[in-house]
Amino acid sequence: MKKILLVLLFTQNFFPQPDLYHKISQMIMVGFSGKTLSDSVIINDLQIRGVGSVILFSGNIESPTQLNQLTTQLHNLSSTPLFIAIDQEGGRIARLRETNGYTSTYSAFQIGTIFNDETINRSWATLMAGWLKDANINLNLAPVADVNVNPESPAIGYLDRSFSRIPDTVFNHCSWFIDEFHQKNIFNCLKHFPGHGSASTDSHLGFTDITNTWADSELIPFQRLIQNGYNDFIMSGHLFNAQIDSIYPASLSNKTLTGLLRDSLGFDGLIITDGMFMGAISNNYSFDEAVELAINAGNDILLYTTNKLSGKSLVDSVVGIVMIKISEGKITEQRIDESYNRIIQKKQQLTNVHQDIIQFVPDDFELLNYPNPFNSQTNIVVKIPTDGNLSVQVFNIVGEEVSELMNEYKTAGIYKFSFNANELASGIYFIRMKMQDKILTHKIVLLK
Repeated sequence: MKKILLVLLFTQNFFPQPDLYHKISQMIMVGFSGKTLSDSVIINDLQIRGVGSVILFSGNIESPTQLNQLTTQLHNLSSTPLFIAIDQEGGRIARLRETNGYTSTYSAFQIGTIFNDETINRSWATLMAGWLKDANINLNLAPVADVNVNPESPAIGYLDRSFSRIPDTVFNHCSWFIDEFHQKNIFNCLKHFPGHGSASTDSHLGFTDITNTWADSELIPFQRLIQNGYNDFIMSGHLFNAQIDSIYPASLSNKTLTGLLRDSLGFDGLIITDGMFMGAISNNYSFDEAVELAINAGNDILLYTTNKLSGKSLVDSVVGIVMIKISEGKITEQRIDESYNRIIQKKQQLTNVHQDIIQFVPDDFELLNYPNPFNSQTNIVVKIPTDGNLSVQVFNIVGEEVSELMNEYKTAGIYKFSFNANELASGIYFIRMKMQDKILTHKIVLLK
């Protein structure tokens, strides 16, 4: 009965009737500095300003345990369901990697061109999707749907981010990748509409013109995925293509996003910009102008890699700009409502996922690890049916503490994290879990 009540309260309270300020806040994604939430600006962005999404980068990540703690804080502090996004394409563009407690992964080029095998793709995608699920991350800004037209394209081909030069092969690998992430209840984001693979310059650095290199065939992966029901996210590229719009780059182009992507291709999911501080935008448009154009083009979410502007809340600045534009008649409230409604519709699915987690609160305490025996690293799973301070320590066979893995307040649930024993000698060790008066001990065997 208690679990059912929690579900009902969650559903009723997570989508209160918003004012205009908070509708606009839902249209903003920000990054932030640090591996903990010690900055009052991001805390207030979450609790008071109601920012809709955050993006994590390598600088936010130290280890699987730390990442889980960070995302748990983010979710708990947010006044509404939160999109937590990350770039986990595989290969060079992978925020979860060997340097922060995970492993290296294949690139899209290796998967789609060198191997070109469904089983390998699914195994690779499943591994990364599992990492995101364990870390409470619900949006992967991947896969790349760009066709590898120019293998030396500085932002795509050169970095091995495209699956293939063949559009249908790109479609196949994107489909398999997306399916594996969907099985873990994680949204995807196709990049970079209408196709970045032919570009000879990098939109991170400045104006990127694909007018004379782009072809209609680069739409095929996007088109086929949409026809097959894809409606998660699509990222608009900062790509100028006079074949489609002779004035604005795709991310600021109503012709490209509303006319082509929504009206012609029939996409009804969420459109998110590439980073709004990238050179292709910031070098050519003022901050205010870019906000206005991006919203009127049809983007639902504006992505910023920081949450501060001149030391103050960027969220507050963007919302203020939009509200002024509305008062001046340059942006309509209808345009805001269109995006807000699409965002909330998608977030209803996050509510369903959260309900599943609530309903599977463990009935009893449990402590286990896998693999066991292990070589250098093992995964530890702790299940707790109540809230309280949880400590998890590792002892050697003579009772000496060799590592403290956790000692903090936790809510009821299931927690999984890694234990790295590189510096320990082979032998028998014991994990001890303590919460209130409950103590569990579990034997582990390290073999090197």
